[in-house]
Amino acid sequence: MEEISLTINGKNISCAPGTSILNAALQNGIKIPTLCHHPNLEPVGACRLCLVEDEKSGRIMASCVTPASPNMVIHTDSPTIKEHRINIIRLMMANHPESCIVCSQGNRCELRQIAAELGVGQIGLYPMPHYTGLEAANPFIIRDLSKCILCGKCIRADHELVVVGAIDYNLRGFKSRPATVHEMPLEKSDCTFCGTCVSLCPTGALSLKNTRYVGSPQKESSTICGFCGVGCSLVMGSVDGQIVEVNPSHKQDTVNRSTLCVRGHFTHDFLNVPERLTSPLVRTDGDLSPATWDEALELVAQSLIAIKRKNGPQSVAFLGSSKCTNEENYLFQKMARVILGTNNVDNGSYGSGRAIISRINEKQGGGCRIAPVADLEQSEMIFVIGANPAESVPVVSYYLKRASRKNGIPLIVADPRKTALVAFSSLWLPLAPHSDYAMISGLAAILYKRKSYDKDFISQFTEGFDRYGEDLSSFKLKGVSRVTGLDVELMERAADLIEGKKIAFVIGHGILQQRHGILSMDALVNLALMTGSLGGEGKGLYFLTMENNQMGAWDMGTIPDFLPGRQSLHNDLIRKNWEQNWEVKLSPNPGLNTIRMIEEAEKGNLKALYVMGENPLRSLPQPERISNAFKNLEFLVVQDILATETTLMADVVLPGAAFSEKGGSFTNMEGRIQSFEPVVAPPGEAKPDWEILDLLFAKMGYSKRYSSLGKIKAEISDLVPVYSALERNEEQTWIKESSNSRLFHIQGEGEPIDFSPVIKTEPERSDEDYPLKAILGSLRYHLGSGTRTAHSVRIKDFALKGEVEISLEDGAALKLKEGDQVRISSAHGSISRKVMLKADLRPGLIFIPMAFHNNDVMNLIELTQLGETNSPGWKECQVRVEKIGD
Repeated sequence: MEEISLTINGKNISCAPGTSILNAALQNGIKIPTLCHHPNLEPVGACRLCLVEDEKSGRIMASCVTPASPNMVIHTDSPTIKEHRINIIRLMMANHPESCIVCSQGNRCELRQIAAELGVGQIGLYPMPHYTGLEAANPFIIRDLSKCILCGKCIRADHELVVVGAIDYNLRGFKSRPATVHEMPLEKSDCTFCGTCVSLCPTGALSLKNTRYVGSPQKESSTICGFCGVGCSLVMGSVDGQIVEVNPSHKQDTVNRSTLCVRGHFTHDFLNVPERLTSPLVRTDGDLSPATWDEALELVAQSLIAIKRKNGPQSVAFLGSSKCTNEENYLFQKMARVILGTNNVDNGSYGSGRAIISRINEKQGGGCRIAPVADLEQSEMIFVIGANPAESVPVVSYYLKRASRKNGIPLIVADPRKTALVAFSSLWLPLAPHSDYAMISGLAAILYKRKSYDKDFISQFTEGFDRYGEDLSSFKLKGVSRVTGLDVELMERAADLIEGKKIAFVIGHGILQQRHGILSMDALVNLALMTGSLGGEGKGLYFLTMENNQMGAWDMGTIPDFLPGRQSLHNDLIRKNWEQNWEVKLSPNPGLNTIRMIEEAEKGNLKALYVMGENPLRSLPQPERISNAFKNLEFLVVQDILATETTLMADVVLPGAAFSEKGGSFTNMEGRIQSFEPVVAPPGEAKPDWEILDLLFAKMGYSKRYSSLGKIKAEISDLVPVYSALERNEEQTWIKESSNSRLFHIQGEGEPIDFSPVIKTEPERSDEDYPLKAILGSLRYHLGSGTRTAHSVRIKDFALKGEVEISLEDGAALKLKEGDQVRISSAHGSISRKVMLKADLRPGLIFIPMAFHNNDVMNLIELTQLGETNSPGWKECQVRVEKIGD
């Protein structure tokens, strides 16, 4: 559209039609003061500070809600405007308590800043403060609404950004205030404690509850969140070298913009706990005792090399971290392969369905890896399957809710449980656990019968559709209904929503960790190919990753069967290229994955294990079995930031640095590479993990020293084409996709993507000894096993109990009432929990949250290989529930 021209403060500018005067001014470097405006919120003109004067008409108008018109002549600081603006500030301050000296906002208070800019000191009005008292019952947010200026940012953020609706305006006039329904405390409302309202509040009306420090931080620095795979951009405030405050960076080109979740905003207090490791520890006479870095590293180097010489390279293994940086993971796997000569390398993301994602990555020839979640808001249709993003990756759930409520995009949720996203969905498919494959194939069969498939896409980019169509033709929907528990009519309604649309599939651990995970993913890819839903914006596969650098650890080669850049170890040409660059002979044989490491340790074949940034004794199934396996090791070295269940078994403990204490880069679930610098120094003698590895390389006799992150980045950029932009050290860039698939080549070259055959499945057999199906899942307050979040003082103070959720019907049959203590037993172990009865949970299912009680829920499931046909998966198991006591 043709731009319009206008004049602001004598400056000729142009802007797109429909642009507000305020935004037109801001785009051209003209500042207009405001307290209620935010670029991610709809303008409401609440504060009136953005008043401007139209020279031609003499009108005074709020610039945030007035669109610019052609040939306007606007003044933002005329005497009339200044007078109005000063009077507004005076009235606000007259209604504001005189508590600036003790307010946590301090000099960051936007009201105070604007008052200073306008020269308002003494207000000259009768004070009219409305004291409301502090609301601070929860451990996250303090509400002091006597400081509220009714800008509405908190309410609009709640409604427009995180789409919860926990608060709204209540009452009128001087009594008006943001409040929950019936003025209930936040902890008894729908509030998710994401903290977005706190970070947007211009005054001290909303503030972080902090028992360690009150006031403005001494220093603020940008970094990237170290929790889930979203990779939120943060600003961390520090005092005397310790993190005291966390906020979103508010940068518009980041994945989270102005939002966070409860973990990202409030649980980083784990960084300052006494359990932080601050010096190297060496086991002497059975006990771990402090040692110098030189002593500890010398012992690690000598022990690993001696064990390799005596027993061969297969006797040594390296378990890396999906939480450590790309640079650290690259060095870690290089040490294993170059110095120790072993491909026994893996990382903590094994349990997040890597085998399944790897299969799909191979099927697509490495394409479709870049998947910006912002594109979901422009999708034609969204299908969420096996995922509960409101709990696991809350920032993604904000996009999904906005897509549905704001943009009207059809949303299907397929999940056995009624998750928070169901309220925003067009249709909920409450299928039986492990029946996703049958459901997806059933939907494909309906579409095939209707001839609702993309013929052009299929003929151009795929092969095997005729065979696939024959399989679908013989698919009986009544059989699908029997397996899934879904009515045929419900599946027909789902097909109605899908028909004729390109689909964005949002996929979680309910698929990636389940028994039929590979079959289900094959079926999803079939459906995506059939509907032409691969390749392009707002469609395709969106994998929700649990850890912050799960994708990066894989890309850096911290896995047993791929070299950096996801280059196959089996490919002779690729392997020889790496041999030439690293000046070493590489074994073509894949190494041990995480589970095989445990199994070989049990047999006594694995003699040494180096664990970096992981806590397998808490995160993996059957921890007692793992503990016994570790006792068989001759040498165990653990490099971590916290004293954990695993460090207690180590022969040497090396204290690493948390993400906020080092530089490097992470790769998030979208394929976005984000570089960052340290916010504070590591505690005590702790060091960044890359620096520890660099020192250890020297101890092992490797001639090349890196000495800086820049040299590591340069090597990765040079040798890993997918990361060729890393050396530029930009705040963010994207992986460089490459694929041999025809779909990603403009000229039509490359391989077609094959349809997978359709396999009929039967309902799972019931187990009389263990009649209930337990689903294991996350709550938003913890991440994964809870190794870090369980140390958060705020999470502890919130007093979450991790209750098991049981349906009303099963509760009645077991004679249970709310709060009863029960024992939950499987074929592999038992745990105890308190009961929470749920009206919307289907009979026969129970839900057990992970991370609570030292993540003891892992005692219920078997330590098996994920992605194999005989694996029961890690997501569900058969259990029985028995009441403890009367």
